[in-house]
Amino acid sequence: MASPAPAAVDRPSRGWLRWLPGLAVLKSYEAAWLPRDLAAGLVLTTMLVPVGIAYAEASGVPGVYGLYATIIPLLAYALFGPSRILVLGPDSALAAPILAVVLSVSNGDPMRAVAAASLMALVSGLFCIVLGVLRLGFVTELLSKPIRYGYMNGIALTVLVSQLPKLFAISIDDAGPLREMWQLAEAVYDGETNWYSFGVGAVTLAVILLLKRFDRVPGLLIAVILATAAVSVFGLDARGVKVLGEIPQGLPTFVLPWLSNADLVKIVLGGCAVALIAFADTSVLSRTYAARTHTRVDPNQEMVGLGVANLAAGFFQGFPISSSASRTPVAEAAGSRTQLTGVVGALAVAGLLLVAPNLLRYLPNSALAAVVIAAAIGLFEFKDLQRIFRIQQWEFWLSMLCFAAVAVFGAIPGICLAVVIAVIEFLWDGWRPHFAVLGRVPNLRGYHDLKRYPQAALIDGLVLFRWDAPLFFANAELFQQRLMEAVEASPTPVRRVVVAAEPVTSVDVTSADMLRELSHGLAAEGVALHFAEMKDPVRDKLKRFELTEVFSDDRFHPTVGSAVEEYLEGVGAGRIQE
Repeated sequence: MASPAPAAVDRPSRGWLRWLPGLAVLKSYEAAWLPRDLAAGLVLTTMLVPVGIAYAEASGVPGVYGLYATIIPLLAYALFGPSRILVLGPDSALAAPILAVVLSVSNGDPMRAVAAASLMALVSGLFCIVLGVLRLGFVTELLSKPIRYGYMNGIALTVLVSQLPKLFAISIDDAGPLREMWQLAEAVYDGETNWYSFGVGAVTLAVILLLKRFDRVPGLLIAVILATAAVSVFGLDARGVKVLGEIPQGLPTFVLPWLSNADLVKIVLGGCAVALIAFADTSVLSRTYAARTHTRVDPNQEMVGLGVANLAAGFFQGFPISSSASRTPVAEAAGSRTQLTGVVGALAVAGLLLVAPNLLRYLPNSALAAVVIAAAIGLFEFKDLQRIFRIQQWEFWLSMLCFAAVAVFGAIPGICLAVVIAVIEFLWDGWRPHFAVLGRVPNLRGYHDLKRYPQAALIDGLVLFRWDAPLFFANAELFQQRLMEAVEASPTPVRRVVVAAEPVTSVDVTSADMLRELSHGLAAEGVALHFAEMKDPVRDKLKRFELTEVFSDDRFHPTVGSAVEEYLEGVGAGRIQE
């Protein structure tokens, strides 16, 4: 009698630990992993600092808040995130939508910018958590690959253009990528460029891109150190090269962000937009590394982990964060085994803020811009778009439309348009699906589309009609129209229509009512409506929609062949119409 007790205790524990994957990993942690995680964490720190500061500047908030948005989210994800080695933090893909909202509501006040960004992080976090708890982690899959390419290319262009003025040390108004490019060109032509700043940034960018091909060489760190040393040694800050300056000593504090007299709708929409972008990227990266490590990652828990990390960022003076496709490979290459790597990195960044924040005072803004530009260049996707253009041009042009929307109207409107296009694309195949009238083909089993097999034979008085989509409100009328056209086109008077319903995966109330009307209309003309190969869940729906009095059990057949045989037996020998 005593044996069942442990199992009874274990079940709640397992359910509770499901929401805290980090604790589950800790329970099975092996001592042999510790040296690797510690070393990987220290290596990771060399990227966390410059990248965090650079992406903060790109997002429209002071650089130190990029470090705040690095420390707390890494600690939160280590506890709630399901991936063992995924690294979270500020990300270049989020910089454009964050910047768009921050600039529109902050009125040039850095503290308002921080508050707006923190509010976006809270919205993003809550959005992700709610979707994760409701097990809706699949929603990001609604964005097709060409559409993802389109908005990511648009964001990459937006991020790149937003950093060019910092590279030239020129101040211009935020007016969208194309107008910003025009303003920048005018300013350069008018001689407003600080060529010392441009030289530092250009050399930094060149070093990053040149060393990027060497996986084990920390090119970004080397480039940033060289730029900082050059400014300090040669006194370039006195020649107009803007630098990071003094960073406040200490750690981020808990703050409830709020912004008075601000457009909260923009903040909410922006937070939801960055949540979708962050989770789309995070889910892909998470699945990739799960496959490498032969582990399974729950996409819903991934959304919860990302949401908690964003909530933590929002409450501790950070801004929306995502997974990193550049820092995660660094952690993996350095030997990371678990999220302890991220914890070590977070603690090292915190130690820097506590002990030696002035190490970064001569870090030039143009070098930070170069870091972001290098990341933005990596976001562009051209090669696969060439393949898509070759095999499916209309999807390529959808991608170009999303790209143009982001480039012309900005990140948030462009992303919203991308979502709308994705939904329309999703509905289009079901709205105007393929259909076929079927016949017998000599020496070929089964029943096949007359358009593909013109030699197929018809059966006197019988129409075999296949509908290759679910039946729902948008295509119900078209289904009825196409089926009636098939009846009217029959070379012999029709006695029965058999719908080959295997592709019909669902029906709704509108389509069910259409089937009732269609059956009554056909019956008035002496035609019976039957179904073949209809799935049981769809039949169950027809019963729930009170169609049993219209379609009795003898109207349903397990296969098209059995439906044809039953018809032929009912009408006698029958014959095949050649």
